[in-house]
Amino acid sequence: MANAQELLHPGATAASSSSTMVAATELRPWGSFTVLEDAKGYKIKRIEVKPGHRLSLQMHHHRSEHWIVVCGTARVVCGDQELMLTSNQSTYVPQCTNHRLENPGVIPLILIEVQNGEYLGEDDIVRFQDDYARAK
Repeated sequence: MANAQELLHPGATAASSSSTMVAATELRPWGSFTVLEDAKGYKIKRIEVKPGHRLSLQMHHHRSEHWIVVCGTARVVCGDQELMLTSNQSTYVPQCTNHRLENPGVIPLILIEVQNGEYLGEDDIVRFQDDYARAK
Protein backbone atom coordinates (compact mmCIF):
# COMPACT_ATOMS: atom_id res chain seq x y z
CA MET A 1 0.00 0.00 0.00
CA ALA A 2 1.36 3.43 -0.97
CA ASN A 3 1.97 6.14 1.62
CA ALA A 4 0.78 9.73 1.20
CA GLN A 5 4.13 10.93 -0.18
CA GLU A 6 4.12 8.22 -2.87
CA LEU A 7 0.56 9.13 -3.86
CA LEU A 8 1.41 12.83 -4.12
CA HIS A 9 4.78 12.23 -5.80
CA PRO A 10 4.74 8.95 -7.75
CA GLY A 11 8.23 7.76 -8.59
CA ALA A 12 9.89 9.87 -5.88
CA THR A 13 13.28 8.54 -4.90
CA ALA A 14 14.64 7.95 -1.40
CA ALA A 15 16.68 11.16 -1.74
CA SER A 16 13.50 13.22 -1.99
CA SER A 17 11.80 11.49 0.93
CA SER A 18 13.53 13.80 3.46
CA SER A 19 10.85 16.43 2.85
CA THR A 20 7.58 16.31 4.71
CA MET A 21 4.33 17.01 2.91
CA VAL A 22 2.05 18.89 5.28
CA ALA A 23 -1.39 20.30 4.65
CA ALA A 24 -2.50 21.57 8.06
CA THR A 25 -3.94 25.09 7.92
CA GLU A 26 -3.24 27.43 10.83
CA LEU A 27 -5.64 30.31 11.44
CA ARG A 28 -4.36 33.77 12.36
CA PRO A 29 -6.22 37.05 13.04
CA TRP A 30 -5.17 38.30 9.58
CA GLY A 31 -6.09 35.10 7.69
CA SER A 32 -4.36 31.72 7.49
CA PHE A 33 -1.38 29.76 6.23
CA THR A 34 -0.91 26.18 5.11
CA VAL A 35 2.48 24.47 5.07
CA LEU A 36 2.69 22.68 1.73
CA GLU A 37 6.18 21.23 2.14
CA ASP A 38 8.78 21.28 4.92
CA ALA A 39 12.32 20.02 4.32
CA LYS A 40 15.86 20.67 5.47
CA GLY A 41 16.72 24.19 4.43
CA TYR A 42 13.34 25.23 3.00
CA LYS A 43 9.61 25.45 3.71
CA ILE A 44 6.78 26.26 1.29
CA LYS A 45 3.57 27.90 2.52
CA ARG A 46 0.29 29.04 1.01
CA ILE A 47 -0.68 32.29 2.77
CA GLU A 48 -4.13 33.89 2.63
CA VAL A 49 -4.62 37.43 3.97
CA LYS A 50 -8.14 38.75 4.51
CA PRO A 51 -9.09 42.02 2.78
CA GLY A 52 -8.02 45.04 4.83
CA HIS A 53 -5.71 43.02 7.09
CA ARG A 54 -1.94 42.88 7.49
CA LEU A 55 0.72 40.83 9.20
CA SER A 56 2.99 42.30 11.84
CA LEU A 57 6.02 44.39 10.98
CA GLN A 58 8.62 41.72 11.66
CA MET A 59 11.98 40.19 10.84
CA HIS A 60 13.61 36.77 11.02
CA HIS A 61 17.16 36.02 12.20
CA HIS A 62 17.49 32.66 10.47
CA ARG A 63 15.60 32.77 7.17
CA SER A 64 14.92 34.69 3.99
CA GLU A 65 11.61 34.56 2.13
CA HIS A 66 10.38 34.71 -1.47
CA TRP A 67 6.75 35.80 -1.95
CA ILE A 68 4.80 35.08 -5.16
CA VAL A 69 1.33 36.60 -5.46
CA VAL A 70 -1.23 34.16 -6.86
CA CYS A 71 -4.41 36.20 -6.42
CA GLY A 72 -5.23 39.69 -5.17
CA THR A 73 -3.03 42.67 -4.36
CA ALA A 74 -0.18 42.82 -1.84
CA ARG A 75 1.27 45.91 -0.24
CA VAL A 76 4.79 44.93 0.84
CA VAL A 77 7.15 46.78 3.14
CA CYS A 78 10.69 45.41 2.89
CA GLY A 79 13.38 47.44 4.64
CA ASP A 80 12.84 51.05 3.56
CA GLN A 81 10.95 50.07 0.37
CA GLU A 82 7.19 49.85 -0.13
CA LEU A 83 5.77 48.18 -3.22
CA MET A 84 2.50 46.88 -4.61
CA LEU A 85 2.37 43.43 -6.16
CA THR A 86 -0.41 41.76 -8.14
CA SER A 87 -0.95 38.28 -9.56
CA ASN A 88 2.21 36.63 -10.96
CA GLN A 89 4.56 39.20 -9.36
CA SER A 90 7.07 38.40 -6.65
CA THR A 91 9.59 39.84 -4.20
CA TYR A 92 12.48 38.70 -2.04
CA VAL A 93 12.79 39.40 1.70
CA PRO A 94 16.40 39.03 2.89
CA GLN A 95 17.22 37.53 6.28
CA CYS A 96 17.30 40.12 9.15
CA THR A 97 15.22 42.65 7.15
CA ASN A 98 12.11 44.31 8.61
CA HIS A 99 9.09 43.45 6.48
CA ARG A 100 5.30 43.47 6.40
CA LEU A 101 2.61 42.02 4.15
CA GLU A 102 -0.77 43.71 3.75
CA ASN A 103 -3.93 43.14 1.72
CA PRO A 104 -5.28 46.57 0.71
CA GLY A 105 -7.82 44.99 -1.66
CA VAL A 106 -11.39 43.74 -1.40
CA ILE A 107 -10.68 40.08 -2.26
CA PRO A 108 -8.45 37.64 -0.36
CA LEU A 109 -4.73 37.92 -1.07
CA ILE A 110 -3.23 34.50 -1.80
CA LEU A 111 0.50 34.02 -2.10
CA ILE A 112 3.10 31.32 -2.03
CA GLU A 113 5.97 31.85 0.39
CA VAL A 114 9.24 29.98 0.02
CA GLN A 115 11.42 30.19 3.13
CA ASN A 116 15.14 29.37 2.99
CA GLY A 117 17.45 29.02 5.97
CA GLU A 118 19.01 26.75 8.55
CA TYR A 119 16.15 27.24 11.05
CA LEU A 120 12.54 27.71 9.89
CA GLY A 121 10.56 27.57 13.15
CA GLU A 122 7.54 29.80 13.72
CA ASP A 123 9.30 31.22 16.80
CA ASP A 124 11.94 32.95 14.61
CA ILE A 125 9.84 36.12 14.49
CA VAL A 126 10.77 39.45 16.03
CA ARG A 127 7.66 41.65 15.91
CA PHE A 128 8.09 45.44 15.91
CA GLN A 129 4.44 46.42 15.41
CA ASP A 130 1.30 44.31 15.36
CA ASP A 131 -2.37 45.18 14.83
CA TYR A 132 -3.36 42.22 17.03
CA ALA A 133 -1.25 43.05 20.14
CA ARG A 134 1.26 40.24 19.53
CA ALA A 135 4.35 42.50 19.41
CA LYS A 136 6.93 41.68 22.08
